[in-house]
Amino acid sequence: MGQHTTPTDVSTDGEAYAWNPRRDFASCAHSGHRCWNLDGANRALPTSDRSEGRGFGPFTFLSLVRHSAGTTGADAAAGGRATAARNHKRRSRRADPIHIQRSAVECPHRSGDLYLPKGESPAGGWPLVAWAHGTLGVSDACAPSWTGHKPRDATYIQRWLENGFAVVATDYQGLGGPGPHPYLVWQAEGRSVLDAVRAALSAYPDRIAPKVFITGQSQGSGAAIGATMIAESYAADVPLLATVATGLVSTFPDGPYRPDTTAIASPIYTTLMMLGGSLAEGAPTVDDLVSDKGKPILKAARESCAPEMRDVARREGITADNVYVQPMVQVLARLTPVTDMRARRLHVPMLLGTGLADTTLVPMRQYAEVAALCAVGNDVNWKTYPGATHNGGLNAAFPDALAFFRGVLAGEKPRSNCSEITEPGPPGEAATGIAFND
Repeated sequence: MGQHTTPTDVSTDGEAYAWNPRRDFASCAHSGHRCWNLDGANRALPTSDRSEGRGFGPFTFLSLVRHSAGTTGADAAAGGRATAARNHKRRSRRADPIHIQRSAVECPHRSGDLYLPKGESPAGGWPLVAWAHGTLGVSDACAPSWTGHKPRDATYIQRWLENGFAVVATDYQGLGGPGPHPYLVWQAEGRSVLDAVRAALSAYPDRIAPKVFITGQSQGSGAAIGATMIAESYAADVPLLATVATGLVSTFPDGPYRPDTTAIASPIYTTLMMLGGSLAEGAPTVDDLVSDKGKPILKAARESCAPEMRDVARREGITADNVYVQPMVQVLARLTPVTDMRARRLHVPMLLGTGLADTTLVPMRQYAEVAALCAVGNDVNWKTYPGATHNGGLNAAFPDALAFFRGVLAGEKPRSNCSEITEPGPPGEAATGIAFND
């Protein structure tokens, strides 16, 4: 895992703080502790250093600030701005604004960011969208609360803000916080999404309405559906109204449709899965399974993120045929099927989206998820987007997602099209004119 920089102690108005870039989303308030406070400032939406300087503001960014009795959130945030200037040159792969963390407060670790639309909140507060991101990596260096969001995701978040929704964006367990990241393990990712919602609602009940929506892409689609699956048992206090998922990753082995394969035979994703806890008990270690040729990609996975892994693979000529000491099919057979779910009736409607030019999670695989959720009586509306790739499908689906959430807010019953879904063909050609459609 990537290493955290040691927090720097600073003094603000006689109070000692430990500066730390993480935004911990532990639901301390839920456990009876007053741990959360927030303070806002108009800033540009933080993007990663791969965003080529693109801006996505304005909006109000709220970083989570822990404080003790007698210290206001405004005091802590002011200290954060002062500390930011002093520590700017010492930060590495971390996004502004800076988080001030009261070192005396101990909470279970989740991390992420909370964004509010610019201006005053409406009566009752803004509805809240919980965003679940796609694959970034398993190293702490990949946490969006450290690096900022990549342009595709920043654009998506910005569109929700522009339309009057607050957005809470979890990093997931193990990204930006202690311990390993359980990559694609939907139970853990779903809890991270719900804990982020709890933290946001408890921190600002006067500005955020008890009206929660979940949306996720790719890895985040599994987190979104996973959070919906466990919401009633794990977080009955979360007022979840509806869920959107695109680039569908979940698998349903007991569903009515079984595609020829659900495997993703990629050195990138397979290596991340092995590092993220998918190797079955008794299997060789990831170090034993990766060949000498493949070692650079394993090093990149541990120290950096998916784009760097792809760069290393291209530069070193690492492929599915030479990355492991065994054939890819044998390595895949050693992995626990962590994306598997058992379909059941869920308590909220779902909008599911598939780009028909998706070659990462092919449309037939995504159709199997839709068919499984429909078969048990869920209220599902499946939208397909001709020419949209895995990346392009996220923002292509935004107008439908916005109309879907707005309809639910207005008390409308979403229309299910389960009786009309049909099996798609193989991925089509990528279209021009669709944002981020690489």
